Amino acid sequence: MELKRIDCKLTVCKVTEVSSINLESDLYFIGKTDEEVSLVCKTEDTPINTVERDDGWRGFRIQGVLDFSLIGILSKLSGILAEHKIGIFAVSTYNTDYILVKEENFERALNVLDAEGYTVV
Repeated sequence: MELKRIDCKLTVCKVTEVSSINLESDLYFIGKTDEEVSLVCKTEDTPINTVERDDGWRGFRIQGVLDFSLIGILSKLSGILAEHKIGIFAVSTYNTDYILVKEENFERALNVLDAEGYTVV
């Protein structure tokens, strides 16, 4: 399985509303529930109206489109990283899964996954 690194710094935050989110950016995830509006975005695109924010994330995605019948892909990746004491923040889209790790663990996470047989590009 091929993993593609995302070559930018990311921020995970909560915002008061969505109007200040840069929807022109090529990378962002918005999650809205009855309790919050969460955003993952490039650090330089973080809106001013954040309620809370956590900078210093890096990420990679599973390359290709994952069929919904595939089971355990995210679980296996997160399990490998957990065994090496690397915490994650996962985001799923219709096509695939994205895994974020803190910047200080990024290269180590990719090296661990490479050693487990994943191809990192």
